[in-house]
Amino acid sequence: MLEDWLGEENSARLIASAIVIGVAYAIYFVTLALGSRLLKRMYGKAPDAEGRIGTLRKVGKRMLQLTIGILTFLILAASVWDVDLGPLVAFGALFGAAIGFGAQDLVKDFISGFFILAENQFHIGDVVRIAGTEGTVEDIQFRVTVLRDVEGNKHFVPNGQITVSSNYTAVYAQPLLDIGVAYKEDVERVMDVLRDELAKMAEDPGWVDSMVEPPQVLGVQSLGESAVVIRARLTVPAGRRWESLREARRRIKNRFDAEGIEIPFPHLTVTQPGE
Repeated sequence: MLEDWLGEENSARLIASAIVIGVAYAIYFVTLALGSRLLKRMYGKAPDAEGRIGTLRKVGKRMLQLTIGILTFLILAASVWDVDLGPLVAFGALFGAAIGFGAQDLVKDFISGFFILAENQFHIGDVVRIAGTEGTVEDIQFRVTVLRDVEGNKHFVPNGQITVSSNYTAVYAQPLLDIGVAYKEDVERVMDVLRDELAKMAEDPGWVDSMVEPPQVLGVQSLGESAVVIRARLTVPAGRRWESLREARRRIKNRFDAEGIEIPFPHLTVTQPGE
């Protein structure tokens, strides 16, 4: 029976199918290579070139696979195997009508995802806050953006829900240090000590290349209930935002201890009846 089916006509169809599939693969890889070259030429000199090119290449690869896959199927069905596409076209029309009436959110997600990429709001590897969720961008898909938070939890955020996006790793960061000291301390002396310690951090071999601008002591930020809050600011590469804050706090705590500058903390007094 297999020999009967594999007659001259079907053998020719199998050969034609193999040729069509081979051409489709060739078009896919050539287009992918040309697209990668074009992206490098367009964005190769941008500060965030690596992340942006990687994100666009990944999304473009998905779109190319989907497009070539659908076209290859239609060519094989209509031109090689003489399949009647009328029912498929009717189904597509019904599906399109269903999308139009009942899947507005899905369309919104796709459109929002397109503008996220077109406007370069963020890309894979960035640390962002979107739709009330913070994390590292692991993937940007047609419908959702995938985040991984600091605890390792994976979040799938529909692109249509992203109305405001905050990118914490866009080129450089200016993390703020709010340091509270006791009211008895001389504010001018505290600010001098703070400037000196942050300057030493900026001159440290491990940090000298990471200071985009010299650290700044901005002054008294507020007068709290139990502390005078002094604000300082660092300017560092975006990827070292949190590391720089941790290092600066460590240095300031050790320096203040050495200088006898008090960092206030809540005190609890316990008394017993009769005392």
